[in-house]
Amino acid sequence: MKAEIIAVGTEILLGQIDNTNTTFLAEELAGLGIEVYYQSVVGDNPKRLEEALELADQRSDLTVLCGGLGPTDDDLTKQVTAKHVGQELVTDEGGYQNLLAFFEKRERPMTENNRLQALVFKDGESLQNSNGLAVGIFYQTPAGKSYLLLPGPPNELKPMFFNEAIPLLQKHFQTDEQLISRVLRFYGIGESELVTKLADLIKHQSNPTIASYAKPNEVTLRLTVSTTDKNDGKQKLDQMEEVILDRVGDYFYGYGENNSLVEVVVELLKKQKKTVSAAESLTAGSFQAMLGSVSGVSEVFPGGFVTYSETTKEQLLNLDSKMLEKYGTVSKECAEAMAKQAKKLAHSDFALSFTGVAGPDSLEDQKAGTVWIGLATEEGVESYLYHFTRNRNYIRHSAVMTGLDLLRKKLIK
Repeated sequence: MKAEIIAVGTEILLGQIDNTNTTFLAEELAGLGIEVYYQSVVGDNPKRLEEALELADQRSDLTVLCGGLGPTDDDLTKQVTAKHVGQELVTDEGGYQNLLAFFEKRERPMTENNRLQALVFKDGESLQNSNGLAVGIFYQTPAGKSYLLLPGPPNELKPMFFNEAIPLLQKHFQTDEQLISRVLRFYGIGESELVTKLADLIKHQSNPTIASYAKPNEVTLRLTVSTTDKNDGKQKLDQMEEVILDRVGDYFYGYGENNSLVEVVVELLKKQKKTVSAAESLTAGSFQAMLGSVSGVSEVFPGGFVTYSETTKEQLLNLDSKMLEKYGTVSKECAEAMAKQAKKLAHSDFALSFTGVAGPDSLEDQKAGTVWIGLATEEGVESYLYHFTRNRNYIRHSAVMTGLDLLRKKLIK
């Protein structure tokens, strides 16, 4: 089964938005045993989309199109594909009722062009949209060519794919062979060092396979096994994971493509019924903002402090001005005092502090990238010195991620 993905949208072609849908679809299709051989991006142009469809027909069994199902003049994917396969567009009743309910709830009139979002192929199968208004479509020609049309917004595409598309694809493309994947996430080790430690496994890989991916301040490994027996495939992944973690387990923090270090930390805090606060200087609230991005964090995060200047450190955290004058703000003493005061004032079980030089200029005779992180616990306070590199924002992000990992390690002890 050869598949092809066509992402439709001039904004993707011009680089105005990232083409994350194609990456997601390629990985998920592989997990269904459907191999993606080709990927392309086409602007909102009917002639060029038709050319892409003609090329896809020559080389692929399944063509997946994402984007261009909306109500505006440049949303042409449905119309062009319908003409390409000779299908009449008709109104999907479920999609139309969803449209009516949407506008009625918001007490707004529905314009005529919105009806386009409920149109589907007469002989196709509809995919309902739980997060939006555009209905998806699956269609097979008498000759066996298949087309899957999905909306462009990722928050609509992903649930539609999981809830609607996967059952359809499994029904139409039954196969004994399946691909099972597992994603391992690592922090504190670079991709080059990670693959060096696993070099022999990667060199001699066959089934399962190992693929590394560098992400900002972390690395993931995707283990993939091809199998006809789910239990046997899981056992092979377990065996490979055991070998990998025996070598680099100190850096491993969790599983999953959509997981993150902050989510793991928040979950640990919830399980242990602990709370965390923070006092931030160079990170300017980034640590607390990252905590706030996790749903339910209010259970474990009462609040914290952003004390960018020496004055606010004194005023909000009650730091001793003589201590700051003697040691400076970029110091072990300042980091520890910030962490202790944040814990005390917020009445939290843990508190982290971040103080240092984000750059590009030096501060207090300390070069850019010099960062002190303090960690206050019930047992006392600890501080750690780091020398991060690259640009200003990368230094700040590195500090936040390092602080999260320090807290994670403290929680799992």
